[in-house]
Amino acid sequence: MVEKVAADVVESVGEKFTLELLDKAVDGMGGQSRSGQHEMARQVTRAIESGEHLLVQAGTGTGKSLAYLIPLIAHSMDSDKPTLVSTATLALQTQIVGRDLPRLLETISPALERPVNVALVKGRANYVCLQKLEGGFPSEEPSEGQLFSLGEDTSVPHFAAAVGGPSSQLGKEVIRLREWAEKTATGDRDELMPGVTDRAWRQVSVTSMECLGAQKCPLAEECFSEQARARAAEADVVVTNHAMLAVSAFEGLAVLPEYDVVVVDEAHELQDRVTGAVTGQLSVAMVHAAASSARKHTAITVDALNAAADRLDMAIAGVPNGLLPNGLNDEQLDCLDQLRDATRAALSDSKTDSSNAVDGGRQLARSRLMLILELCERMLAAKENREVVWFSRNSTFDPQQGYSPPDETAPALINIAPLSVAGRLREGLFAGHTVVLTSATLAIGSAFEPAAGGLGLIGEGAPSWTGLDVGSPFDYPKQGVLYVAKHLPKPGRGTSPEALDELEDLIRASGGGALCLFSSRRAAEEAAEAMRPRLDVDILCQGESTMAALVKQFADEPDTCLFGTMSLWQGVDVPGGSCRLVVIDRIPFPRPDDPLMTARSRAVAQSGGNGFMAVSATHAAIRLAQGAGRLIRSTGDKGVVAVLDSRLSTERYGGFLRAALPPFWATTDRNVVRGVLERLSGKKT
Repeated sequence: MVEKVAADVVESVGEKFTLELLDKAVDGMGGQSRSGQHEMARQVTRAIESGEHLLVQAGTGTGKSLAYLIPLIAHSMDSDKPTLVSTATLALQTQIVGRDLPRLLETISPALERPVNVALVKGRANYVCLQKLEGGFPSEEPSEGQLFSLGEDTSVPHFAAAVGGPSSQLGKEVIRLREWAEKTATGDRDELMPGVTDRAWRQVSVTSMECLGAQKCPLAEECFSEQARARAAEADVVVTNHAMLAVSAFEGLAVLPEYDVVVVDEAHELQDRVTGAVTGQLSVAMVHAAASSARKHTAITVDALNAAADRLDMAIAGVPNGLLPNGLNDEQLDCLDQLRDATRAALSDSKTDSSNAVDGGRQLARSRLMLILELCERMLAAKENREVVWFSRNSTFDPQQGYSPPDETAPALINIAPLSVAGRLREGLFAGHTVVLTSATLAIGSAFEPAAGGLGLIGEGAPSWTGLDVGSPFDYPKQGVLYVAKHLPKPGRGTSPEALDELEDLIRASGGGALCLFSSRRAAEEAAEAMRPRLDVDILCQGESTMAALVKQFADEPDTCLFGTMSLWQGVDVPGGSCRLVVIDRIPFPRPDDPLMTARSRAVAQSGGNGFMAVSATHAAIRLAQGAGRLIRSTGDKGVVAVLDSRLSTERYGGFLRAALPPFWATTDRNVVRGVLERLSGKKT
């Protein structure tokens, strides 16, 4: 007790300064002080000063950005290292750099001893490559359907021939990119308005592996990416993303400046984003493409590479899609071993010398070979390193399109991902740094352990941490209703006729103003097609225009409905009467045949736990809470969250899932909820 009081006395100076800045910022920005915001700012300050990690659940409307930015700024005044903010989405990254920080600094600058320097750090592929624009890399458009995750086409010094001429759509985009590159001060893709297609952008950018490097590139001093990194090294606050944080933690690469404190916003996404960033995929087509590139740009003999690829092709031909519980078989491992040796020999034969130090073609060829070598080594050591391996054909899941049946006749792809990222995050992120993780959906009920365990904060040797829920300024029981359509049949493939009838009934009662969230693009499109002839309200569907345009129209037109999938579950902020009904078609469980989720569930079960609850149910709970969180975005909002999945009420795990949701007033009575929606519709202005 004495030690705690003493610590509070020491910390009170920093806390007092932080809270004074917070009050000044809130007053200056025309906001309203909130107790949750104060408590979060106080606890973030204490975490920074004590070095203990902090998990903060801060509900919508808390003002959590200010609550962590101000302690970071206060700390940066005395620290000789930058502080970091990491986000999962581009939208939040843009909001922090383009809106929150500029407004905040304008308000509190008079109270600071010196100006605050802010920098933004992204991967190299987000910046124009000047060396590529000068023709320093060859043009290598891939053949149709060719898989190559490393950046298959890299430059067009003679773009008219390479992209179909200046009159083609791609040619026009490249011309505009070249003109923009001569004017831009940052070379950052996100500053290009309007944007261009990914294919066009690849003509003027390179990945980190393709980059010649600061020591070899003749344009290194002018390089936009190098300039961004230099600014970050001198900055007080650096804003980055979870993928960059993953590369820093897993690879130990100096992609970020040395830092002492990091706030991970949208922390509920960290585990998945980190996993995605370090997941690898190998195909026979990749090997042949690498061999072709090496022969073309380094003049080496690639017979051994092609022979190894052909042998691997035979070893994986006809294998079914899915998880390999026991890993690759002996024949497949032998093929990978042969491929590794052939790739290593090709890399040795293609080493640069003084006469080709800035040869972009050679660099591209070698970068492809290095990727294949890395993947072979990972797959050969998968069991020892507790990595999961599975086969797939094409992509069985697209975040925009949803799931689609795999093409069993297509060439097989070998995938590899860590069974768990917990250990590596513990070593690469939590060791040596103070980490604050925050999200509106970080705890399930009052338990932070599910999130903490997946990030490496539970178990032997785990660092100490504190969990804090600062609540929300919203009165959820009075502002919102949770309706579960308990009478509907258990969801099957597609949307049932009964669920479509229920959806029509709800939208009719609300007079529109519905955000309808579906488990797949196909389900959203089919529901939109079914509802349009039945209802007299406009129905927008994801894919019919850009996401920004759809959300804007939805927000501007109070009776319009918007149907969509996962990107709408987390990215829509529409306060007011335009969103008075949120419909969720089914509980967002991962697919039963998802290889990585299956492997993680089995690992939990083998250690004596409940794999379904620890993996699938936890995954669903967080995403369900994110979807439901689209409804109440301000203190004046009122509405209904309607879940068309009866399992939320009928199954034993339903209580666990509901514990993650805001504390809405709950009902399963369709007549009651219809009356609520009709009253809301009648009150709209």
